[in-house]
Amino acid sequence: METFLEFIIILLITGAVVGFSTGLLGVGGGFLMVPIQFFLLQSTGISPDMAIRIAFGTSLAVILPTAISGSYRHYCNKCVLLKPAIYMGITGFSGGFIGGYIASITPANILTFIFSILLFFVAYQILKYQKVPGGKTKNLNPYHLLFWGFLAGVCSGLLGIGGGVILVPVMLILLGFSMLEAVGTSTVVILLTSVGGILSYIYQGLNIPNLPPYSAGYVNLLQFLLLSIFSIPLAYLGSYYAHKIPEKQLRYLFAVILIFIALKLSGLFELIGIPL
Repeated sequence: METFLEFIIILLITGAVVGFSTGLLGVGGGFLMVPIQFFLLQSTGISPDMAIRIAFGTSLAVILPTAISGSYRHYCNKCVLLKPAIYMGITGFSGGFIGGYIASITPANILTFIFSILLFFVAYQILKYQKVPGGKTKNLNPYHLLFWGFLAGVCSGLLGIGGGVILVPVMLILLGFSMLEAVGTSTVVILLTSVGGILSYIYQGLNIPNLPPYSAGYVNLLQFLLLSIFSIPLAYLGSYYAHKIPEKQLRYLFAVILIFIALKLSGLFELIGIPL
């Protein structure tokens, strides 16, 4: 009973942090939900391969309503470029479905390794980014938007993330968006990329034996509920504070969170004896 209570409390706290980070940084929160669910599920005796897929699928399910909450506030504050968001979201949806299929046939150790390398790379790009004085011309070429949307969608489905860890740096560094524009637009794109991934994980997980109770394919409805309770209102709160924090501090915070999770997933903390 005590272990189950701890399970519930950890997921509730995770959902709260995820919601706030979604609104604040324009990321889906999968970078936090995936490893925490992965480790919790393994602690209950579920195999790593099944645990990582449930973590991915359930994370995407939580990302959807959370992103809706955060994107509404960003849209009201005129930080969403709707046309680019639609272009990227269209291909992001199909990319999410394809990524979910790839994840369903890929071993857990490969997926966690890919995830940690991706987070290190994105954090590096964010830290070295230098804003061009006087602004930067936006690149709104539809073909470029479609390409990056598809890539973010594949990563979303493959790794159980909303796609924001790809989209925010791309929009910031390559497409000329401001940090707030990148964050706001990313939350809208996440809506469509996550839908594609969710459908894929549900479909690929149908008729799989020994899934935990309350599972719809690789989406666990109990974990979805616990993670969503606080994530949705706190996404709205996070988007409010995104407009209060200087852009440079937002980027540094984003990078630090990514590096921490990457180190955890790579197993480096365990290797050097740090119990995190």
